[in-house]
Amino acid sequence: MGHLDLAALREEYARAGLDEADLAPDPIAMFDRWMGEAHDAIRHDANAMVLSTVGPDLAPSSRMLLLKGVAEDGFVFFTNTASLKGHELAANPRCSLLFPWHPLERQVRVDGVAAPLPRADVEAYFASRPRASQLGAWASHQSEVVSGRAELEAAYAAAEVRYPDQVPTPEEWGGYVVRPEVVEFWQGRTGRLHDRLRYRRTPGGWVTERLAP
Repeated sequence: MGHLDLAALREEYARAGLDEADLAPDPIAMFDRWMGEAHDAIRHDANAMVLSTVGPDLAPSSRMLLLKGVAEDGFVFFTNTASLKGHELAANPRCSLLFPWHPLERQVRVDGVAAPLPRADVEAYFASRPRASQLGAWASHQSEVVSGRAELEAAYAAAEVRYPDQVPTPEEWGGYVVRPEVVEFWQGRTGRLHDRLRYRRTPGGWVTERLAP
């Protein structure tokens, strides 16, 4: 069986444009607008994002996560801090987020610095999760090598027995807010003349710039 001819795969983007006059005063407000439109159009995991981090050896790594909040100071997510991403953020808090909204021919890229959330915020979010997800957090030592799926299922069963009622927050469970320094809004256009409008933080506030596609 031959390889799919990826070079021949091509889409023409013609849904909409993005002009400077369309921009909100700040990137958080602009993101809120686009996220609302993405949720209306996509529904399923419109808050999915790629988180890219860099290790001490300068090797990058990326993974899909779910955005769990947008605050005045940034973008909120939760994860196991003992995972690869947690170790990398501890060593180098600079990271990048990417929101791919293919049905809208849009994407948003956020470059910024991740800061740990207060423990009270972490515990409040963990308490809101479904019980199955809470038990899964106890069963999985994220990013560690396991012998097989049976090991994970046994750990999950043990967590069910250990916590028959309320499930406490694991010590290694944490959250971060990514405080943006650069936020780029990308809208696909015909002829590959895409719209790229960037917010960049400066000492005097946010400035907006158009980038060549």
